[in-house]
Amino acid sequence: MKAAKRWSLGNLRDMASSLPGPRHRGGAPSRRRARVWIIMAMLLITFFAVFAYMYPHHSKRACYMISSRGCKALADWLPPSMREYSDDEIAARVVISEILSNPPVIRKDSKIAFMFLTPGALPFERLWDRFFQGHEGKFSVYIHASKERPVHYSRYFVNREIRSDEVVWGRISMVDAERRLLANALRDPTNQQFVLLSDSCVPLRSFEYIYNYLMYSNVSYVDCFDDPGQHGSGRHMNHMLPEIQKKDFRKGAQWFTMKRQHAVATMADSLYYSKFRDYCGPGIENNKNCIADEHYLPTFFHMLDPTGISNWTVTQVDWSERKWHPKTYMPEDVTHELLNNLTSTDTVVHVTSVGAGEEIWMPCMWNGIKRPCYLFGRKFHPDTLDKLLDLFSNYTKSVSWQL
Repeated sequence: MKAAKRWSLGNLRDMASSLPGPRHRGGAPSRRRARVWIIMAMLLITFFAVFAYMYPHHSKRACYMISSRGCKALADWLPPSMREYSDDEIAARVVISEILSNPPVIRKDSKIAFMFLTPGALPFERLWDRFFQGHEGKFSVYIHASKERPVHYSRYFVNREIRSDEVVWGRISMVDAERRLLANALRDPTNQQFVLLSDSCVPLRSFEYIYNYLMYSNVSYVDCFDDPGQHGSGRHMNHMLPEIQKKDFRKGAQWFTMKRQHAVATMADSLYYSKFRDYCGPGIENNKNCIADEHYLPTFFHMLDPTGISNWTVTQVDWSERKWHPKTYMPEDVTHELLNNLTSTDTVVHVTSVGAGEEIWMPCMWNGIKRPCYLFGRKFHPDTLDKLLDLFSNYTKSVSWQL
């Protein structure tokens, strides 16, 4: 049996030196040519990638002429590009930024504007009269009565109607009524907080508690959350592009309280408002049922001042029945226990339209401190007035205000 050869570095050198000369010398240029082609291919790919990033395509046809799979892969790989704002957007953002940069002014004569949005009668006027008593000079009242002029029982409401117009649920006319109330309330420079209320709203706290809660808050209480379902971002209209992107489309209850800066910013807006005026409504695009008062302000503030709002409302309403409208509290529902539960709740829940209704929970924070959420309650039947009057003194004085 022959002995096996031992391999060593010397053997490899001998083998290398024994290779045919021309064949050995020809390897280097081949490798150089291969490297050149690889570099050229990488440069070409990089060029197309940078071009696509700097000049994003507005039509899918140009991209898919090359490769549908490659186009999608490239779009997924590239970071999101910064869209160039139009002149109107730049102007709107500069003006609103300037408005919001003004610090709030709190003086001894600072007032809260209570703005009532109602078809006509105000069934809880006697309750509000008791709420306002003794606090003259710290509040003002404005009434938008869209159908008929109400008969008043309280001196605080007499001659407080503003010029009103028809309001249709789910239409831009609801937002128009809100803006009309804000415009009239802003005429008084001492109004520093603005509260939107319906005819079925009642106070859940004492005037002093609500006054301090709002005046010394560092945010406006505008409801706002991301609902990726069909009744949330599914209502976004392509006609709103490019100013309002689908990723920025938000939802929330219309019942807000806002600082003067936010009220002025709302009135200064024409660009974003016009998108909702023209394109947010039932059946405008693909049978989508866009409801302007549920989306305009949440989207507007999410885009222009997301840290300046609470993302929840201080007006409580019961959506537990999961219907188009919230539950109405009847006389048999109104007990001290109910009112205590409403005023002790310190967490809010947003129900999305995803699946059976996914829930988003969040704590109610006041200047970084967890506090009860609600100052007002909504959807009380007019027949609950007597019970509320009987219980008012107890449930509004049960908690004192402490800064």
